[in-house]
Amino acid sequence: MQQEYSVQLTFREQWLDERLRFNDFGGRLKYLTLTDASRVWMPDLFFSNEKEGHFHNIIMPNVYIRIFPNGSVLYSIRISLTLSCPMNLKLYPLDRQVCSLRMASYGWTTDDLVFLWKEGDPVQVVKNLHLPRFTLEKFFTDYCNSKTNTGEYSCLKVDLLFKREFSYYLIQIYIPCCMLVIVSWVSFWLDQSAVPARVSLGVTTLLTMATQTSGINASLPPVSYTKAIDIWTGVCLTFVFGALLEFALVNYASRSDMHSDNIEKKYPPSETEQSTSMDLPSDQVEPDNSSNFAMTGYDGPLQHSLQKPLVRQPEDTMSVDRMQHCELHMQPRKKNCCRSWLSKFPTRSKRIDVISRIFFPIVFAFFNLAYWSTYLFREEEQNE
Repeated sequence: MQQEYSVQLTFREQWLDERLRFNDFGGRLKYLTLTDASRVWMPDLFFSNEKEGHFHNIIMPNVYIRIFPNGSVLYSIRISLTLSCPMNLKLYPLDRQVCSLRMASYGWTTDDLVFLWKEGDPVQVVKNLHLPRFTLEKFFTDYCNSKTNTGEYSCLKVDLLFKREFSYYLIQIYIPCCMLVIVSWVSFWLDQSAVPARVSLGVTTLLTMATQTSGINASLPPVSYTKAIDIWTGVCLTFVFGALLEFALVNYASRSDMHSDNIEKKYPPSETEQSTSMDLPSDQVEPDNSSNFAMTGYDGPLQHSLQKPLVRQPEDTMSVDRMQHCELHMQPRKKNCCRSWLSKFPTRSKRIDVISRIFFPIVFAFFNLAYWSTYLFREEEQNE
């Protein structure tokens, strides 16, 4: 996109030159026709925003000059022009652009020459006008006189309001990007042991998305601000990259789960410890005092202290039970549905996949809602 547009037009201008008056012989002579513009005086009009242009000379030069009996001169010529059109692409491809056609005097100031629009339909547009990616909504005529060090010069302009056809970009950019993002989510439904399949799927979608993004930017001029299409492609690329990182996290969690299982199989808990812990509570186990006394052989005050059973008194046990009962009643019981649902999946890697199946689509749906509501609203404001 070169920020320019090409137009083919039939340009007409009319002025009065009293030196060219002639006798019409009682109305029998309507006008005289000339094909050589150098034989009469002509305004020094030029297109100020022109980049390229040429006349049409097939089969004969497409130009004529009509001189009327009262000295009025009508000049008509067919021209093809390439005109510059500075564009604001912040809303691309949901944007509207205003392109101008400016006509001004090069050497004659407003003291000598003034351009005026013809009253009543000064600009005519063909009815079957067809543009590949734009729709001409409306046009406006105005004046654009300019003041310089050498004086003020007369200027006319036509502002053309173009609306970009969004259906092309919807089919070529937005829908394919959505499809690539959804395809990257297929990795969440594959088995965690299918490493080649998940890696190839993530890398392929990431490279495809990056290639499409670079292709879009290659067709646009480099600008210093962020466009609407940049936000869309950037977020889609982030989602695809996030799906690839999710598999890396799943693979790490899977290896951690396997390592924990191997440790449990290699060092199982002893049967004696399990039976002891199941038979007697820890707070009710009494030490064997006789063996201690046999080793020390001491019979004194220490013996009485050691012979005291390490058993809680009934009153202390009741008070502790009451306190625990009160705490249970004071704390509300909250049943976490998410935790109970995730507990169905024994491994962390499987839980990450299950969470990603829900998290990624929901976040992408919220992004679409925010994106379209924001830029469609801005488009309406721009139109107003």
